[in-house]
Amino acid sequence: MEHKLTLKEKLGYGAGDAAANLVWRGALAYLAVFYTDTFGISAAAAAMLFLVVRLSDGVTDIIMGMIADRTHTKMGKFRPWILGSTPFLGLFMVLCFTTPDLSYTGKLVYAYLTYIGLTLAYTVNNVPYSALMGVMTSDDKQRTSLSGFRFAGAFLGGLLVMGYLPMLVEYFGNGDSAQGYQYTMWLFAVLLVVLMTTTVFTTKERVTMQHNSQQNDNTTSLFTELKDLSKQLPLILVPLGAIVAFFYLRNLFSFAIFVLIMVLSTIAVKKLINGPSEGRSRTQQDIIDLLSNKPWLILLGMGFLTMMFNGIKYGVIAYYFKYYMGSELLTGYFFVGLLVVSIFGALATPVLASFFGRKRLFIIALLASSILTCGIYFVPMGSTVGIFTLGCMAEFFAAILPTLFFSMLGDAADYSEFKTGRRATGLVYSAGSFVQKTGGGFAGALVLLVLGSYGYSGLDPTTIEQSLPGMKSLMSWIPAIFGFVGALLICFYPLNDKKQQEVTLALRARRSEEPSMAA
Repeated sequence: MEHKLTLKEKLGYGAGDAAANLVWRGALAYLAVFYTDTFGISAAAAAMLFLVVRLSDGVTDIIMGMIADRTHTKMGKFRPWILGSTPFLGLFMVLCFTTPDLSYTGKLVYAYLTYIGLTLAYTVNNVPYSALMGVMTSDDKQRTSLSGFRFAGAFLGGLLVMGYLPMLVEYFGNGDSAQGYQYTMWLFAVLLVVLMTTTVFTTKERVTMQHNSQQNDNTTSLFTELKDLSKQLPLILVPLGAIVAFFYLRNLFSFAIFVLIMVLSTIAVKKLINGPSEGRSRTQQDIIDLLSNKPWLILLGMGFLTMMFNGIKYGVIAYYFKYYMGSELLTGYFFVGLLVVSIFGALATPVLASFFGRKRLFIIALLASSILTCGIYFVPMGSTVGIFTLGCMAEFFAAILPTLFFSMLGDAADYSEFKTGRRATGLVYSAGSFVQKTGGGFAGALVLLVLGSYGYSGLDPTTIEQSLPGMKSLMSWIPAIFGFVGALLICFYPLNDKKQQEVTLALRARRSEEPSMAA
């Protein structure tokens, strides 16, 4: 449990997020502009697609976390799922960027089917991958270091996609962007399989604990537990539905409904937590453990806000450089600059965290990145030096955010075990993928909604000029708002480094005194 991770293990784990970000960064940065400018779907339809699929897929993250926690194989709980899902992830990445000759309705149906397939494959792959960090070591400092390597790998994978995809599309397409996208994605799919397989065979699941009788009860089938989970899902789906309604309608009535539903949901959650513990199923207990885990709840909000902060910027960059800066090829160079800086930011996080503490570093990084992002609003049109300088400076601090977030999810899993004696690592880490997708869905939808409010249409060049102020705002003060709110929220996070060290030592002592089995 106190095993010090080797460089080989850290690099092997980082290779997995390099693979995942061939999908994640590619979809986040280019799929919107692919749908509107190459496939021919309207911005409004693409916005609805992103939001509906991402939100529904966020729910499957929770289900996948529970399934992974209940998996028992010689390879462990999480690595078998990573290995089995990898080929499907590569296949659906290719299909998403394929352009069959269909009617407009047929294109929408095809986009929904392939995008749902991609996000489901990503869930089955990435939820276990994220949770793997929580069982490779029990040392929170080692987890922070491992998270640094993970996101260095993530940004390296993103560098390949966002930095070189436009050039590869041009090379393979020779003027035909549809063909260029498809051939490029086949290349990335092969690389994805190689990198993800490397992760599976260079890592090991080590963290073990004694399960209580409830956790050792294998008499309940997974189907029964998932059926039980469906009864708890309204606690998540109804508030999300209210948020979506308010997000799209943006009127007084939808706001009143949103407030009412959030109040009723809070009451329902408190009633569930404070109710009698007798007769609770394992699924109910897992959900209650999460909803009563204050560090996890705050991290859930932080993950959403930081994903909105980063997602909005990444979602508009392709539009910003194509139209506001007047050079589509500059998009690739900008992404290269951002991701090179991001690698340094991720690798610097463990050192900075040891100096400032993770909570304080989170606040500093959010404020610094948000202020620098606001400055982009004042960059004159066509000023390449200005946008590259401010963008790269802001990105160094932005890269620290996900690195801290995923390492601190392991702390939330430790805290739950410390308080309750139960541990659901997969379910805790499913929050990371859940907020990535919901936050990414809202971010992508917000970008397209703002552009749509300015009358933007990718197939109508006459709408470009009137859309430029929207692109300028989406690159600057709009995402910065979410960064400032996140800096306020993290102030309430209860686990400082001293408290986390107490939890870690207590768990080590507890585990060493009891017979153990794989977590």
